[in-house]
Amino acid sequence: MPIEITRLFDIPYYQLETYNLNKSLSTKLNDKWVSTSTKEYVEKANQLSRGLLKLGVQPNDKIAVISSNNRTEWNICDIGVLQTGAQNVPIYPTISKEDYEYVLNHSEAIYCFVSDEEVLEKLNQIKGNTKLKGIFTFDDIASEKSWKDVLELGKDTANQDEVEQRKKAVKPTDLATLIYTSGTTGRPKGVMLSHDNIVSNVLAAKERVPLDDGKDLGLSFLPVCHIFERMILYLYQYCGVSIYFAESIEKLSENAQEIKPNVMTAVPRLYEKIYDKIILKGEALSGIKKGLFFWAVNLGLKFEPNGANGWWYEKQLSLARKLIFSKWQEALGGNLKIMVSGSAALQPRLTRVFAAAGMPIMEGYGLTETSPVISVNDQKNEGFKIGTVGKTISKVEVKIAENGEILVKGPNVMLGYYKDPKKTSEVLKDGYFHTGDKGEFDKEGFLKITGRTKEMFKTSGGKYVVPPLLEGELKQSLFIEQIMVIGEGEKMPAAIIQPNFEFIKDWIDKKGLSIGKTNEEIISSEIVINRIQREVDKCNEQFGKWERIKRFELTKDVWSIDGGHLTPTMKMKRAIIKDIYKDLYEKIYRP
Repeated sequence: MPIEITRLFDIPYYQLETYNLNKSLSTKLNDKWVSTSTKEYVEKANQLSRGLLKLGVQPNDKIAVISSNNRTEWNICDIGVLQTGAQNVPIYPTISKEDYEYVLNHSEAIYCFVSDEEVLEKLNQIKGNTKLKGIFTFDDIASEKSWKDVLELGKDTANQDEVEQRKKAVKPTDLATLIYTSGTTGRPKGVMLSHDNIVSNVLAAKERVPLDDGKDLGLSFLPVCHIFERMILYLYQYCGVSIYFAESIEKLSENAQEIKPNVMTAVPRLYEKIYDKIILKGEALSGIKKGLFFWAVNLGLKFEPNGANGWWYEKQLSLARKLIFSKWQEALGGNLKIMVSGSAALQPRLTRVFAAAGMPIMEGYGLTETSPVISVNDQKNEGFKIGTVGKTISKVEVKIAENGEILVKGPNVMLGYYKDPKKTSEVLKDGYFHTGDKGEFDKEGFLKITGRTKEMFKTSGGKYVVPPLLEGELKQSLFIEQIMVIGEGEKMPAAIIQPNFEFIKDWIDKKGLSIGKTNEEIISSEIVINRIQREVDKCNEQFGKWERIKRFELTKDVWSIDGGHLTPTMKMKRAIIKDIYKDLYEKIYRP
């Protein structure tokens, strides 16, 4: 009788019984892929559990994990911790040491596993202010305790019976993890997710992902401390997908060519970067090659699923795939059959062109508080519609409130915010989770996100503006990498823009313009400013007069996670960006 999956640690055992992979988890060490079989994965997780018991870990203790990259050790630790009845508290590696201290103290974590020296150095500065009894490292670092020390403690199998008892005592409704939202404002909140919250999401998401169970390869590189990638990793394990952990985002293409994945996940900003790089390469071509390249791109931008454009379009598309798009596929290994996107809105042009290229991106929607998936597109059963986030997954109910807000009920909805009943009661009302996002269903049942209630603002004239709509339109410009629309309480909307410096430098060369190519020279060039003004004017035509961007300023900085502009999932930290560029804000509104 197959293992019933009701708790997260049931998943590796199910994989062992069903697929027993030789390469369940693979990490690159010293330029060589090192694989862990399903059998080794389960054995090491049990070994770690036994070691944790010897360290005195009790049910409901909190164990923090901070890793700069996705790796095999993270998953072994995760299962090893959960089997003891303790909870895994993943922490974003890029947050400040002050936030490390806050999360560790708020969660009352007693042990912490860290990936490398850089994370350890930050942690060491604040560990004295926490309840940590010990820190263990994945990398071998001189004079530091290693995670291998915990494995060594667990080599003796004498207390395996106790591990089995602990496992048996864990109920599906028990807390599995605390995930501290990266937060675009204020202190992070600890989202309490149970085993059932995440397991239900894995089982429902499985219905939407066309995987060849037991055979496919997945490439993982989004932060596993975020629930999106973490749920995907559980899903891969459930489906018998061999998981390869990319060395970094920079080495994504190189790693993809090495392992030739069938599936991967990313956030829209990364798909945008991949697309921009491809277009830059196309711009460098000449003659008939360049003509063919952009013929294929323009064809791709008209793509509709399910052959809706008719036989002649499909005939042309077949030729474009053979001549041009096959090279796009090769850049990501050549075997990709599906990519999944979440965390933020995906530009329809990217959905169209990647689907035309034979690498369809299935956009979904969800939040940390919903474990995360609420809805997702589906290549099968005509469940794919561009410009939407798909249909609601099974066992999840969505209704639209009178003000347009998306309300969610289902087994995936969180238990609440840790130690914060007030904030919990603000978002969990009458059995529904209030997402803060606005949306609507079309007549076929596809969900479309129309804005975020918290991001809407009123100008001083009392008119409402929805920044993400304007920002989404302008981000389609190759000249603009990031944009934040401002103007709450002011007489007009305006924008702070980070130009796409890489593209603009290439554009300067092609045009033979006598403009300096430092970031400072680019943002002060009248030619560049006027060119971006054209992009803004074109966008403005699609919006009401009160919504239009009347002025903008350019920043010389590249907005980044490390710079504090973006969350680890690449969402803008609006309050922080506004504060960083308060001089530009004043220049716009108080010149």
